[in-house]
Parts: sequence; C-alpha cells; structure tokens
Amino acid sequence: MTKIYIDADACPVKKEVYRVAERYNLSVILVSNQYMNLPLNPLLELIVVDGGFDAADDWIVENSEEGDIVITSDILLADRCVKKSVRVLGPKGNEFTEDNIGIAVSNRELMETLRQTGEAKGGPAPMDKKARSQFLGSLDRIIQSLKKEGKLDS
Repeated sequence: MTKIYIDADACPVKKEVYRVAERYNLSVILVSNQYMNLPLNPLLELIVVDGGFDAADDWIVENSEEGDIVITSDILLADRCVKKSVRVLGPKGNEFTEDNIGIAVSNRELMETLRQTGEAKGGPAPMDKKARSQFLGSLDRIIQSLKKEGKLDS
C-alpha cells in the first residue's frame, strides 16, 4: 500500500498533503527531528528521529519503497529516493525523476558555491497560492499514476 512520507521539519504543504491523503485514504508518515502537533487522524503518524543532521533523511530512505511518495525540498534526499524508484515531489509541485534529478543536484551544488562566494544571496521564493495549487495537481497526478500502475488500492 502506498504511503506518503513527509520530510516534515520545514515542509510548507503538510495541510495540503493531509487533505489529499484523506481523499485517497493514504497513510502519511511525517519524519522530523522534533515533536510537532498533528491533527487527530488515524492516517497520520509522526516519527521523531534522534541523531545527526541527516537522521530524518536516512530514516525516510531506509523505510520508503517503490510505490511510495516522498515530499521534500531536500535535493540530496530526493536523489537518494529516486534511486530507489520512490516517487518524489517538491513542495512547489516539481516531481524529481531519473531524468531531472542529476540537473537538480548540479544546480544545488552550483547555488551552494555561489552563496559561499557571496555571488548569490537568499533562498527560494516563498510559497504562494499558485505554487500550492501546482503542488496539489502534481500530487494528484502521481497518485493517479500509481493507481494505473496497480500500486495503489482504489
């Protein structure tokens, strides 16, 4: 059965995922370095990991499998999950695939170098209504695709 894993510490689309999961009756596992309040819903589970910087990422990679969906803005986590044939979606609706993850990793490294040298400042643009809508459309498209592949109960 398909599960949705959320790299939860800084995820801006948790509420959107909850709504979609409810519609499709999918389990959502939020993985975080710290406790957070969740709505009372048997579909939602919080896993709080102890340990280093990548402990949440490591837990998600270890527990997710083909047919699952991971929600993250962490490019390196996305890369690790894509290599396991897990579907990966960024919070602005961009799906990471075998075809585009290499470019995303390269761009991440380039931007990190530019920030370190002072050539680039700031981070990604804040979430807006259009990005949330794009995320919801992409998540629904992935779920429909998994249904067609027989990896999701109807």
